[in-house]
Amino acid sequence: MATSVVSGVQYSGIWNISSQANAKAAGTWPVPPYASLYSWGGNGAGQLGLGDTTNRSSPNQVGSLTTWFAIGCGSNHTIAVKTDGTLWTWGNNYGGQLGVGNTTFYSSPKQVGALTAWLNVAGGTYHTLSTKTDGTLWAWGANSFGQLGLGNVTYYSSPKQVGALTTWLSVACGRYHSIVIKTDGTLWTFGRNTQGQLGLGDATNRSSPVQVGLLTTWLKSAGGTYNTIAVKTDGALWTWGGNSAGQLGLGNTTNYSSPKQVGSLTTWLKVASGTYHSMATKTDGALWTWGNNQFGQLGTGNITYYSSPKQVGALTTWLNIAGVGRATVATKTNGTLWTWGHNNQGQLGIGNTTNYSSPKQVGSLTTWLSVAGGFYQMISNET
Repeated sequence: MATSVVSGVQYSGIWNISSQANAKAAGTWPVPPYASLYSWGGNGAGQLGLGDTTNRSSPNQVGSLTTWFAIGCGSNHTIAVKTDGTLWTWGNNYGGQLGVGNTTFYSSPKQVGALTAWLNVAGGTYHTLSTKTDGTLWAWGANSFGQLGLGNVTYYSSPKQVGALTTWLSVACGRYHSIVIKTDGTLWTFGRNTQGQLGLGDATNRSSPVQVGLLTTWLKSAGGTYNTIAVKTDGALWTWGGNSAGQLGLGNTTNYSSPKQVGSLTTWLKVASGTYHSMATKTDGALWTWGNNQFGQLGTGNITYYSSPKQVGALTTWLNIAGVGRATVATKTNGTLWTWGHNNQGQLGIGNTTNYSSPKQVGSLTTWLSVAGGFYQMISNET
């Protein structure tokens, strides 16, 4: 049976909006895989969770537990959920984005409260979002642009519920904006909007969730620095927001404040975004990238910028993807882990600080699951 990822959470079996909503309503959830957690790259704020602030150029296990489930990263902080539903954070805490009631940095995992109902997680530069198994949405951290969705611009160092709805499904963050999909397939955004990254047809910031259009067919989403990328249930790919490096994939460098379809294909599956580059897989397992390529983060063997999707090699075995600042991390269907792009802090995990413009395998393990990344750090869970 195939595997799929929803907001960085890997489940066994096909798991889409409809099936997850039905399972939530019935009170049943798939049994998550038991996994160890590994991190590498920049660690100036302790975001690797290894008890220090030393950079690592190869994967290092975070503790000895094998019960990590969902993973996510902000620019310099990390968020993870265990199989018991507890939430843990570490790293930079400038805006209270760790959710532990203060602004102290932590270099080892710190539990957020005592609840055991956390599910999907995502991080921005200084803010964090999460959903719970009851479908509620929670946010905390910096809030200068309303990116917490709480109707104000107040910072919060502990989780705050966004409204009272219990129909929130998946979460994603850009630098200072947030993207959330509901169980009915509607897409909602809030936060900074200076380049149209909220997709609402203007450049006005929003401090509460606002629906993007009237469609109920959104499946997955991701946020870059000032852009948003999303795929619909019909497999069509849409982007909007800042486009200075061609990261919208529309063949130009024009910003758009409303969703624009990328080509006419309906075979797109998963999406991710780095600082100014974007990536997506298709249903055939092919990987495509576009946008800024200063450090080879597109994986196309050069440092040429592309404003339209460019296939990475000819392989059709790519599975999970994540953007990491100016680098990219991905897994294949055989469980191998691959990275490329900027590597000044060892974020590629291959034992050096050399940039690479083509995918490089990280070690020889074939047991990697989902992947996530901040600006200079990468994390992955491994069975």
